Amino acid sequence: MQVMRGEKVERVVETVRHGSTDRWSFLEGILSDRTIGMMEALDGFGYFTTGLSFLAVSLVLFLRAWYVFAGAVVEDPVLAVLGLVHDLLLVIILLELFRTTINFLKTKVITLEPFLYICVIASTRRILTTGAQVSYMGELTDLIFNRYLMDLGANVLVVVVLIVAVYLSRRTAPPAMIWRSEHSSSH
Repeated sequence: MQVMRGEKVERVVETVRHGSTDRWSFLEGILSDRTIGMMEALDGFGYFTTGLSFLAVSLVLFLRAWYVFAGAVVEDPVLAVLGLVHDLLLVIILLELFRTTINFLKTKVITLEPFLYICVIASTRRILTTGAQVSYMGELTDLIFNRYLMDLGANVLVVVVLIVAVYLSRRTAPPAMIWRSEHSSSH
C-alpha cells in the first residue's frame, strides 16, 4: 500500500510539473526569437524614451527653479534660496534617474547603488524642506515642534541606514562592478 501511495504522489507531481509547461505551449509558435527580439527592442525604446523624459523634465525644472528664484530673491532672499536648493535637489534626483537609465541601456544591468543615492538625496531634501518650513512658521506649538523632531529624526535615521547600505553594497560588490560604477558616475 505504501508503494502505491508513493507512486500516486509521484504521478501527481509529474502531472503538475508537465502541466505547468504545457500550459504555455500555445505560445511556442508566437514567441519566436524574432518576436522576443522585437519585444526587447520595444523594452529598450521604452527605457530610452523614459530617460529622455527624465532629462527633459530636469531641464524644465532647472529653468523654472532659476526663474522663480530670480522673481522671489528680492522679496525674501532666504526663502528664495531654500526654494532654489529644494528644486535643484529634485533636478539632481531626476538626473540620477537619467544616468541610471543610461547605465541600464549600456549594461542591461540595474544596480541598487544609484537608487540608494537617490533616496539619500530625497531624504536630505526632506530634511531641508521641513527645517525651512518650521523656521518660517509664525507660531510654533509644542505639537508642531515635536512632529518636526520626529520627522527630522526619522529622515536622519533613513540617511544613516542608506549610507550604511551603500557601504555594504560596495563592500560586497565584485571589484569590476565597483570600478564600473565609480567611472560611470563620474561622467
